Amino acid sequence: MATAVREKRLERLRKICLALPEAVATEANSHVGFTVRKKTFGYYLNDHHGDGIVAITCKVAKGDNAMLAQSQPDRFYLPAYVAKNGWVGLRLDLKTVDWEEVEELVRDSYRRVAPKTLAAQVHLAAE
Repeated sequence: MATAVREKRLERLRKICLALPEAVATEANSHVGFTVRKKTFGYYLNDHHGDGIVAITCKVAKGDNAMLAQSQPDRFYLPAYVAKNGWVGLRLDLKTVDWEEVEELVRDSYRRVAPKTLAAQVHLAAE
């Protein structure tokens, strides 16, 4: 994926994440962690450990990460180190990205890790 496209997608992801209450972005090399009160709700990963993938990883409901990775392996995968804790990766390096799906995944993850008072301020599309 071209650098300009990757940067544009990261900026769009950053806007989604930082629109959430008290969300903070922390950059480390080519990755960005998104946190709320020091609890991580998402990671933007760019070629993590040489896997060649550009993605957002988020926490999902128990078992949903494996189900998503099995049912849509071209879009979802189990990220190294955190998959065992219920995290899933959604590829951002594909030709097209469903940004509504990205936002839904990010918002759901945020609600799973944020303090209850902040989580209650964030609604999902289905609500």
